[in-house]
Amino acid sequence: QVQLVESGGGLVQAGASLRLSCAASGRTFSSYAMGWFHQAPGKEREFVAAISRSGGTTYYADTVKGRFTISKDNAKNTVYLQMNSLKPEDTAIYYCAAKASVSTAAIYVYSHSYNYWGQGTQVTVSS
Repeated sequence: QVQLVESGGGLVQAGASLRLSCAASGRTFSSYAMGWFHQAPGKEREFVAAISRSGGTTYYADTVKGRFTISKDNAKNTVYLQMNSLKPEDTAIYYCAAKASVSTAAIYVYSHSYNYWGQGTQVTVSS
């Protein structure tokens, strides 16, 4: 069982940066691949970024590639999403998710692949 708590959201102007954190409970965090998703009002939840359980493999949605960076600190049981050059269209609730993974290199882009979800943190980018 893993519990996930996101933090770091807020209201910023376009072009600004934010770093989201997702703290996980439990002693087996290193066994989990992680992902970030977002959901804007009236839209379905969408994939943003993913990282393998080892942290060695990452993958991004085209809309955030080059602007966002996902990282994983297994010693701190935390996954991060560094968001730079934020745009109004990045406005959404951001969720982190965890999936128990046998593979150290696999990443997962589909929401139904993940076993555990956080409650989300709101990111609002004004123009």
